Amino acid sequence: MSDPKALESPEVEAWKRFCQRMEVLGERILQDDFPNAPRDRTEGIAHLADQVSCWLGWAIPHGDPSAPFFHRSNDLFTQWGGPNQDNAYHHARIDPGRRYRVAGRMNSCEHFVITFRVGFMHMKDWGTKASITSVDRGIEPGGDFEILVGGDGSDPDFFPIPHDVTTLSLREYYVDWKEAEPATFTIECLDDVPAPSPSAETLARQLDHALEQVESSMIGWNDYLKEHRAKATDNVFAPQQTVAKGLSDARYAFLFWDLAPDEALVIETDVPRARYWGLQLATMGWFEQVDPIHRITSINQHQATPGSDGRVRFVLAHEDPGVPNWLDTAGHRDGLLTYRWFWPESDPTPSTRVVKRAEVRNALPADTPTVRARKRHLAWRFRT
Repeated sequence: MSDPKALESPEVEAWKRFCQRMEVLGERILQDDFPNAPRDRTEGIAHLADQVSCWLGWAIPHGDPSAPFFHRSNDLFTQWGGPNQDNAYHHARIDPGRRYRVAGRMNSCEHFVITFRVGFMHMKDWGTKASITSVDRGIEPGGDFEILVGGDGSDPDFFPIPHDVTTLSLREYYVDWKEAEPATFTIECLDDVPAPSPSAETLARQLDHALEQVESSMIGWNDYLKEHRAKATDNVFAPQQTVAKGLSDARYAFLFWDLAPDEALVIETDVPRARYWGLQLATMGWFEQVDPIHRITSINQHQATPGSDGRVRFVLAHEDPGVPNWLDTAGHRDGLLTYRWFWPESDPTPSTRVVKRAEVRNALPADTPTVRARKRHLAWRFRT
């Protein structure tokens, strides 16, 4: 009688490998070098489940560059790498040797960026090789657009794809969080390509790719946050940085907060001259947005209330201090605050101080905060 195990095909072996390694990874993230308070463990297991969904979706149904479709990740639910709450992200698999059309309508999207990437930041091989922005192309809110990419470089209507690129990524920007139709984007390969035949070897490679993505995301981002925090001082902004191999016009400043229940962090800054800027919170370990639906955990240039002197003050606190520009920790004792400013003409100079929550109002102008309708905007942006 034949041994059933000897008859298993490559995709079955790959699937078993995936399931076994996910069990090991679930145990791994419960160890002490990951966040390990009770709520952290709950968030961690949920994050692992999200990563499984995200990367299986990317590796298998979105794995064919001859028939690309945009894969939505870093949305409200499948997050990794500290996504920007003012963005919607989409990724499509492409082949530098083929030609593609990216088309759509801006609707309420203020602007977008297309980047040509090798992998993602938590992978061993990654980097941004080129970019196209709607502003540079003169594409405005409400307008239709068509962008042609790829080919052999002989057609001036086609933007060339660098030779080692694997992914076309999109970032949509929504700075004014209003109830309005978001942008639509489509991508299609313009070359005639025969329909592929099902392949056990191809599926096995895709499963192994998803496995690598889940593991490197879960382990890599935790290590990334620990490494940056070890170089920094809690509750103080580290020097500004650009991300090596990332978007060249992006600037970041990290602050790791650690606040007792009765403490708050007051942040004061001048306003950078930049196309986009904002402050956002992320969790330790999982590098996800801190509850963007039920709480105010990001504030951008449109939402911030400046003082009479033109400077802006923010308050990071566990409870509403009753002042403008409150950022809600959502009960997290510690986490990451990221200050982003993109396409800059000047750099901000933020300062911070820890105060008792009862002292916050004395440290700030007595303006009344404005609470925006965040849930209703998110329902529009991420609708199906």
